Amino acid sequence: MEKSEMNGHAVGGSYSAVRDGASSTGSRGGWRRGCLHFLRRNTVVILTVSGVLAGMGLGAAVRSMHLSRAQMAHFSFPGELLLRMLRMIILPLVVCSLVSGAASLDTRSLGRLGGIAVAYFLCTTLLASALAIALGFIIRPGAGAEALNSNALGLQGTLPTSKETIDSFLDLVRNLFPSNLVAAAFQTYATDYKTILRNGTLGNLTLEKIPYGTEIEGMNILGLVLFALILGVALKKLGSEGEDLIRFFNSFNEATMVLVSWIMWYVPLGIMFLVASKIIEMDDIVLLVTSLGKYIFASILGHIIHGGLVLPFIYFAFTRKNPFSFLAGLITPFATAFATCSSSATLPSMIKCIEENNGVDKRISRFILPIGATVNMDGAAIFQCMAAVFIAQLNNFDLNAGHIFTILVTATAASVGAAGVPAGGVLTIAIILEAIGLPTNDLSLILAVDWIVDRTTTVVNVEGDALGAGILHYLNQKEMVQNQSELTEVRTEAVPNCKSEAETSPLVTHRNAASTASSPTDPDSKESIL
Repeated sequence: MEKSEMNGHAVGGSYSAVRDGASSTGSRGGWRRGCLHFLRRNTVVILTVSGVLAGMGLGAAVRSMHLSRAQMAHFSFPGELLLRMLRMIILPLVVCSLVSGAASLDTRSLGRLGGIAVAYFLCTTLLASALAIALGFIIRPGAGAEALNSNALGLQGTLPTSKETIDSFLDLVRNLFPSNLVAAAFQTYATDYKTILRNGTLGNLTLEKIPYGTEIEGMNILGLVLFALILGVALKKLGSEGEDLIRFFNSFNEATMVLVSWIMWYVPLGIMFLVASKIIEMDDIVLLVTSLGKYIFASILGHIIHGGLVLPFIYFAFTRKNPFSFLAGLITPFATAFATCSSSATLPSMIKCIEENNGVDKRISRFILPIGATVNMDGAAIFQCMAAVFIAQLNNFDLNAGHIFTILVTATAASVGAAGVPAGGVLTIAIILEAIGLPTNDLSLILAVDWIVDRTTTVVNVEGDALGAGILHYLNQKEMVQNQSELTEVRTEAVPNCKSEAETSPLVTHRNAASTASSPTDPDSKESIL
């Protein structure tokens, strides 16, 4: 009989028996602790995914009860609360995170990271638009569907006001520079038109469309983003005088993230009722899917290819890391995006999860994610280009190379200003159709299935933002390591060198020759390496 010591206590008995028993008990205890740790760490994720599934089941069950409009509004109240809480937190989160992020980065890093971010957003949006057009020509969702119209399907919807392409881009620039920051928190500038009757030179009457500016409901995130970035850079330039205000925005930002962590616990319940209420509100899903099934399939297939192959490949090409392990930590933001159909509403949970689960630097995530949620719309570009090709095929309109180029450029540029505008995606489709000379009366078909396609659209939008933040984090970390290695190499060791002491440069490293095999016995033999 031997004695073995476990946890500081003497235990008698066979050592092998004690060891086997301890290992089996330890393995069972370790497995149990591992499961508990996994459940504790991923509680919100599990509850959120369960909320989506429960919402589908609840919606299907309640749908057979044929609720009235008032009852449906009462039923969807918990989901409405979630949307209101998420939208409430967007303004302080965007402004404070961008001010603190821009102030924490030096001007050179800010310009470099900003340039990489703009190039990434532009290239991925162009790739998404090109993919949608290619799939549109391959699948041909509008071919053979010329008989489709909103009256035949019983569709009713308010079409967006037809807008000139030049006015759309001018509105984009105007919203970059809001005339009133307070008003920008809840209003967006938009051009509207009024028609007047004029007498011609020959006495004939002509109708003239006159543009004029209006303010529509919706936060002007684009203008707030630009102002916050410029304010952060200005505070950085002030030096010590701006430190107090920078600390204020940092504290405000951290307090906002605490609020986000509290809201996250309500997300599963809100998502369940959001999904259920949308299923209850569906009119005749079978008729829509059978009539517009090819368009729905083509759009969702484009989202799957871009989100499942193109974006992960770009991330892997830059970082040489597994993109799917990176995306696995963002299940909660993706579920939120699927339920809310809003990139801006998903922003709070995205910032929290990408920092805590994926370890992305706060300076990077809080700088790039608010910008990406406003200007990076890969999923929207696919949806808009596919809709333009669908409507062109619906009207037997042959798209030439010039039309395709116009769709690419217009969808890429106009998707930047889609955020903060009600029915922004459909409005952008109207701009594209006007640019290539197609009528906008078929947009009611797109509106009818927008709630289906818009869910995968938003997921791809936020995925592009997240992978962009991951790429920028990797490049920033890589540059920091290179800078540290350069500082390590450029040093002067404290070894006397009598022969060249007066000429020693701080950029010269002196190594003792004793450490080399060339002359181990000669103490005066030195090697100088730049």
